[in-house]
Amino acid sequence: MTHPAWLDNAIFYEIYPQSFMDTNADGIGDFQGIIEKLDYIKALGCNAIWMNPCFDSPFGDAGYDVSDYYKAAPRYGTNEDLKRLFQEVHKRNMHILLDLVPGHTSIEHKWFLESMKAEQNEYTDRYVWTDNVWVQPEGYGTIRGISDRNGSCMVNFFSHQPALNYGFYKPDKSWQQPVDAEGPRATLKELMNIMSFWLLMGCDGFRVDMAGSLVKNDEDGKGTIQLWKEVRQFLNEKFPDAAMVSEWGQPDKSLQGGFHMDFLLHFGPSHYNDLFRCENPFFAGNGDVSEFVDKYIENYEKSERKGLICIPSGNHDMDRLARTVKGDKAKIAFAFLLSMPGAPFVYYGDEIGMRYVEGLTSVEGGYNRTGSRSPMQWDDSVNAGFSTAASDMLYIKQDEGEDRPTVKREMADKDSLWNEINRLISIRQQHSALQSLADIRFIYAEKNKYPLVYVRENAEEKILVYLNPSEREVSFEYGESGLFETIYSFGETFKREGKRITVAANSAGFVRV
Repeated sequence: MTHPAWLDNAIFYEIYPQSFMDTNADGIGDFQGIIEKLDYIKALGCNAIWMNPCFDSPFGDAGYDVSDYYKAAPRYGTNEDLKRLFQEVHKRNMHILLDLVPGHTSIEHKWFLESMKAEQNEYTDRYVWTDNVWVQPEGYGTIRGISDRNGSCMVNFFSHQPALNYGFYKPDKSWQQPVDAEGPRATLKELMNIMSFWLLMGCDGFRVDMAGSLVKNDEDGKGTIQLWKEVRQFLNEKFPDAAMVSEWGQPDKSLQGGFHMDFLLHFGPSHYNDLFRCENPFFAGNGDVSEFVDKYIENYEKSERKGLICIPSGNHDMDRLARTVKGDKAKIAFAFLLSMPGAPFVYYGDEIGMRYVEGLTSVEGGYNRTGSRSPMQWDDSVNAGFSTAASDMLYIKQDEGEDRPTVKREMADKDSLWNEINRLISIRQQHSALQSLADIRFIYAEKNKYPLVYVRENAEEKILVYLNPSEREVSFEYGESGLFETIYSFGETFKREGKRITVAANSAGFVRV
């Protein structure tokens, strides 16, 4: 499968639009705010953006409950404002993905309002309904008792997110429709219409929410893979440059379906949490990386180089990286993130070490996730430069600590996390062996031991990467001859005696070999 050439060295910046930059003093971020900060994103070194949902919504789940797929949420601006954002991104030779939520809508969506009616209509089968209000789908929540229709509607996540109907791979109840039934086919057609609408307006593709969950009673993802293959065929014919990244967490399945990229995430079997988010994370200096590496190799081999495996610094659903990985160890963590295959994703604020804000009341379905969604901290002015609104009007309460990091201070400090990430991105962009498509071979990843060592290589060069976020000097063996030219180092440089290489505590390095 071919992919857009720009993905070869894409470095993504994830924007949570509510919390990025407010330009109209209503306490909520907006499209104009993103436009005004595009030069900042480019200065960091990122050349691509993933923006969380921006469609019209009652915001019961931060926009992941869409009420109109064809309309930008008025809180952010108009469709024309969004189109202008696409244009401004492209002026800077950058790209932008929208967040597509294909599995469910809001209960306020016109499709659902029509689907609830007792009378048969074109939306009757747009959602997954049982044939009796007393019958509930096993293993799923339901919406029932609010419609004239005699049935209960399956929900995907929260109780106000009715599941769209893409059919059942193996129907075993009278109310379950096969994937080729009229209702599921109409839903799939509408999904492609939505994608066409925004691609024609200028976006460069989509990150797809819960991409692996569309077909129900699915056998090992076979039905959902086939669905996405059909979407891929459609895109290849109409929009061959549209990039697609899936929230699936199983690259062997998602890449089969025609996605260009898949995330390793905090759910599923990836052991991603072992790196940054567990009781003893590897990059906090007292954890284990071996199970992550084993699973990564398995995914890497299964993917058969059909696409990219992406590892994010975090996202809107995870605790902030800085909650568990702090100081110099965060710099080593980013040395890892920015030297692995696939496209790196930097969650807004992670580049300055923004903290998880403890003790916040849930906002728009955030619950424990709310503390990772606080407003961006730009400078030392009112509301950290995010908004000129009164502080009690802010969408989410800010980190009010006097020592909270800001972009202004981080950029001015040559030893800051921001400047280290900027340097790492620059080095990645200069060396094709560190970019998305080059091979990886793990050299040292022993259980409960440090360091983590791997080689990135292509036809042009071979680069040895070592990462030691522990508090002790450690060694490993590397028997291949080479230049041993350091192109990046953090902390003390390595020492080499024959095959044995010793690296200092809290250090990282990239060595051309």
